[in-house]
Amino acid sequence: MHRNAKRFIYVTVVGHSVNHSTNSLYNKIMSQKNINGNKKMSIFRGVWFNKLDPIITEWMSRNGYLLIRISIGIVFVWFGFLKFFPGLSPAQELAIRTITLLSFGIIPDFIIINGLAFWEVLIGIGLISGKFMRETLLLLFLQMAGTFAPIFLFPNEVFTHFPYALTLEGQYIIKNLILVAAGIVLGGKLRKGSAELIKSRELKKR
Repeated sequence: MHRNAKRFIYVTVVGHSVNHSTNSLYNKIMSQKNINGNKKMSIFRGVWFNKLDPIITEWMSRNGYLLIRISIGIVFVWFGFLKFFPGLSPAQELAIRTITLLSFGIIPDFIIINGLAFWEVLIGIGLISGKFMRETLLLLFLQMAGTFAPIFLFPNEVFTHFPYALTLEGQYIIKNLILVAAGIVLGGKLRKGSAELIKSRELKKR
């Protein structure tokens, strides 16, 4: 019994010492890695970085919303305008077939493509002008829902190998995820923008 107690005490003490040494060695290694990492980062994040970073990020914060709104507006006007001229838009044929299928062939092709062109140009004008943003974003999201329909209606024309390899038309469709995300960002600012506008008007009245 006495021997077992000694053995237990020895194992406990030695084990604790080994564990403590291992932890110390690990902490030294990690500390050295952090020092080396900080040295490498200091090459890119020196005094000049600390001066430029606030200026650039402030500019992005101040102008980002406007640039997103204008750039997306330009895309919609551009793409929509092309649809007024047969053969210029690469999405024309697929768009006509999709809407024809969804409308059970009731709407003529001429009305489909020109109506879609007008819809997209209207969205673009709304975004560029910043007027009637709620209505503009509603049109945008409805249009986006329609653009994803070919994925389910014509998968063979969207994918070369389902579900990861896209055709040119498929890439044209999937890139609309960016437009949807940007639309959400723009919509998230509407109420805040309205509140700031009302506040500024009240301050002017005073």
